[in-house]
Amino acid sequence: MRPLASALLLLGLGACQGTVSSQTADLPDITRVSVDMSEIGKIDTGLTHIYFSDWAGPRLPVWVYVPETVDPKTAPIMVMMHGAKRGAARYLSEWDQIADEEGFIIVAPEFTREDFPGSAGYNLGNRTPRKSTELNDEAIWSFSAIELVFDHVVAELESTQTEYTLYGHSAGSQFIHRFMYFKPDARVKRYLPANAGWYSFPDLELDYPMGLGGLGLTDDDLKAILEQDVVLLLGDQDNDPNHSSLKRGDGAAQQGPHRFARGQNFYAKGKAEAERLGVDFGWRVRIIEGVAHSNGGIGAASGDLIE
Repeated sequence: MRPLASALLLLGLGACQGTVSSQTADLPDITRVSVDMSEIGKIDTGLTHIYFSDWAGPRLPVWVYVPETVDPKTAPIMVMMHGAKRGAARYLSEWDQIADEEGFIIVAPEFTREDFPGSAGYNLGNRTPRKSTELNDEAIWSFSAIELVFDHVVAELESTQTEYTLYGHSAGSQFIHRFMYFKPDARVKRYLPANAGWYSFPDLELDYPMGLGGLGLTDDDLKAILEQDVVLLLGDQDNDPNHSSLKRGDGAAQQGPHRFARGQNFYAKGKAEAERLGVDFGWRVRIIEGVAHSNGGIGAASGDLIE
């Protein structure tokens, strides 16, 4: 076992089995990629664990990995969003060799259950307290930490990077596509949402959080969203309709029977809206064959997308 993976207690890649029922032939701009499934302180080369407190919300644990082979001042930066189990360190450990090979830096903030409880606290952005409809101050949204964490890492490394790639798997995928909606001025070069369990569809007629209705967004806002550089990452084996963590209520089942179908339907809705509005559609899909609900499996076929 690699030293970093051992230190972070790397978990094995999982695979969910099932039957793919969705059709993909009519979706353009899709590529298929096969993959073999066989301390607190100053940021430095290798793995560093810091705490970030220069924002209005709670102190955030942040893991940063800087490969020995890169120039920290010029290397691309990927901000990685963990899943619902809040395992930022484990997520990072499944990507460290990919960062070595492709030459990029990983920044993995951790939004703990204690400070950001439930899906409301994390993957819905902490816009409202749990089981409430009253808006929190935007300064303490979980969405609001990302740009500030990026600035901190850039300053520490004396980096010349002005943009970053934003990647998230599962609940992290939910986080980043909603971040795109609520933080339109963020300095994200490319969004990489992977294997989300459910989505906020780009639909102004469907109430949030299943769509974007009721948020005060306009067609112009939607145009900007649809023009973003988004590569939707989908494991073709993430197709278990009975997966233990798959959301089924509150309209989620209408998005499709499983994650693979829901991702394709999310993309298809975005494409249809782009055609309706007459804008260049910036989204693409990469289907990763042989991979189920696995952050590491997605990463093994996606490292080339980090810029």
